[in-house]
Amino acid sequence: MSSRDFASPARRRLHPAVGRARNAVKAALAEAGWPSRVLVGCSGGPDSLALAAAVAHFARRGSVAGHPLEAGAVVVDHGLQEGSGEIARTTAATLAELGLSPVRVVAVEVQQVGEGPEAAARNARLAALEAEAQSWGAGAVLLGHTLDDQAEQVLLGLARGSGTRSLGGMRSVRGLYLRPFLGLRRAETVDVCFAEGLEPWFDPTNEDPRFMRSRVRVGVMPFLESELGPGVAEGLARTAAILGQDADYLDAEALRVYESLAERLPAEVGPPAAQVGPTILLPGEEVRALPGALRSRVLALAVVELGGQPTFERLAAVERLLERRGSAGPIEVPGHVSVRRQPRRKDAVPGAEYGKLVFVSHR
Repeated sequence: MSSRDFASPARRRLHPAVGRARNAVKAALAEAGWPSRVLVGCSGGPDSLALAAAVAHFARRGSVAGHPLEAGAVVVDHGLQEGSGEIARTTAATLAELGLSPVRVVAVEVQQVGEGPEAAARNARLAALEAEAQSWGAGAVLLGHTLDDQAEQVLLGLARGSGTRSLGGMRSVRGLYLRPFLGLRRAETVDVCFAEGLEPWFDPTNEDPRFMRSRVRVGVMPFLESELGPGVAEGLARTAAILGQDADYLDAEALRVYESLAERLPAEVGPPAAQVGPTILLPGEEVRALPGALRSRVLALAVVELGGQPTFERLAAVERLLERRGSAGPIEVPGHVSVRRQPRRKDAVPGAEYGKLVFVSHR
């Protein structure tokens, strides 16, 4: 990878793709509240290298839109391919030449236990980025996901039968992470690299049919474009934008309702047979009366608060407890959480409260 001499004044006309990339970075920083210190996660591929170039443009000036800016970069070496260390070091040298500082190469060990290789690599990468951000005091980590990545995400979510949150795709600003390029096509990032005199690395696993996302990228998306005409990727990205807004509203409303209904009980310590972990109670009648879109979210919030992983099937089983027919549970949810319905006591006086949902952690 090489880059032109950025110390020399640029006399030629700005490439349109470079302008769009810089404007996208500026917009994302503004949405995030203008963090003064950021890190770019860069693999050396065209997407993240184009992002690094756009961020470095502002970092060399020391500010963006009048707001101070320091920018460094992190190259995560997953160690999954031969020569990955050399690729990481070459990428780091290019990033330093762009003017980013500090630039760190972080080697990670990908633990492929209980999840696919793509998810395991992503988790290891994000953990490394978050650790570096905390160490340097960065207020944001910028990632190079593009509109094409967003479209693939939505398509995979549809195939898996995912809900609104998953189909809402990635957000341009979410917590620590900024994704400025969700409105740019992948081809535009290649144009940025060419215009900036950069030589990106093209990861061969992006076309490896062993990985589902690669099959979508290489086979499914081109097929849809050829059969349905151009604009499929943009349409899927618009779907993500629309559903993302819906999901944000429903999630916020569900949290408000959940906080008004949840009754939290501490763990009960005693003999092993009598020990009970942290418990959350939800009133059955009130929860059952909620619209379905809120009801499932409220139930999921209780599971997640106790460290569980709500799945569609298990949440459906929990919802059936609200019908007060059949078994009162317990329903076992992944993550060592059980849910049962309080039964009516035989000696209860008429009108006595019963039927609460009892969520218990067994960690």
